[in-house]
Amino acid sequence: MKQKYKSMRSLLTALIWISFTLSLAGCATTTIETSRPRLQQPLCVEGTLSPPVAIYWRPQWRPDQKEPPVREALAQKGIERFIARHACLNVRELKRLPSGQETFLDQALVQQAGRAGAEQVVVIVVRELGPKLTIGIPVILKGGTEVVIEVRILNAASAAPLADMRTHWEKGGAFVVKGLWTLEEDMDAALEASLM
Repeated sequence: MKQKYKSMRSLLTALIWISFTLSLAGCATTTIETSRPRLQQPLCVEGTLSPPVAIYWRPQWRPDQKEPPVREALAQKGIERFIARHACLNVRELKRLPSGQETFLDQALVQQAGRAGAEQVVVIVVRELGPKLTIGIPVILKGGTEVVIEVRILNAASAAPLADMRTHWEKGGAFVVKGLWTLEEDMDAALEASLM
């Protein structure tokens, strides 16, 4: 009888721990923080065509960034996915800007966009795109993915800034462990939060 009681108690304890762990694993949340002046209205509205847009982007990774070429390819795919999902975007040009240039001369970008027939210029700087994992107190394991982008939108006729924002997009939570496989979707979601 004592042996049966110990066995039942062990089974019950194991079930409680498994249930607790599974409940925490399902607690992923999405957090979006946007700072600086945002767009007053979405870049485009479904059912109508936006003014012609040129989108220029580049990564600016931290010095210790792991796998920059992989992340860059995923960022590119995420941007292309965002454009493909929004038929209202009238994109005349999508181009990756050269690396090593810390600042972009707005006038040069506006001239390039004008040659492409664009009325608005969207400049995206990807600062972070990747999984993150925190091990410690108070949560033993917290993970997920994050995207940090800076987006400037310029009027192509005057180079006047229409928006200049920084978005920090995160999805994760306690006991969530993610790899690179969702980064394309995460980049798309961060652009959605910033521009739509």
